[in-house]
Amino acid sequence: MTKADPFAAINKALGCDSGPTSDFDLNPGIDLPPGRRLREAAVLVPFIDGPDGVELILTKRSSVLRHHPGQISFPGGKVDEDDASPEAAALREAWEEIGLDPKNVEILGVLPVHKTVTAFAMTPVVARVRAEFTPVPEPGEVAEVFRVPLSHVADPARYRVESRIWQGGPRKYYAAPFGPYYIWGATARVLRGFAERMSR
Repeated sequence: MTKADPFAAINKALGCDSGPTSDFDLNPGIDLPPGRRLREAAVLVPFIDGPDGVELILTKRSSVLRHHPGQISFPGGKVDEDDASPEAAALREAWEEIGLDPKNVEILGVLPVHKTVTAFAMTPVVARVRAEFTPVPEPGEVAEVFRVPLSHVADPARYRVESRIWQGGPRKYYAAPFGPYYIWGATARVLRGFAERMSR
């Protein structure tokens, strides 16, 4: 029996239709103030063939950062004026944050733009890392680079709804913990949307 190609399943999932996502999806009636201008951002969602199967590369942000300190995230950041596209921005940020050479990356597609509580319109760029590399975390921004099996992030059952107090009131969000890593918020919401596509 021929073993299924997991990247074929990823490509198929990218072809599924779905609407935009937001940090506010689970909290009807709560949103950014009217007229708040969203800043464009892009993140790389990089998958790589690991020794035990396909894995997703994620980062743990530095605890000293202004936005989302200490949280689990994709490599990425603001789209600069010099960036030709969100894809270009995601590749640049991954090179700066974890030392991933753009020449070692194959862009597979993009997921719907995600609106964050910090007023970013974030484009998730899904990619395949062609060959193994040694991550080089950017000092002051990235505390750790680690991997999560595709089987974990592509399973909708791994995601649960939790809540905490934020800006004086309860806020619900998705979480998909993996070992010592608490994947939640925008990262978990984007991955849950991806998992729904993978399960179709």
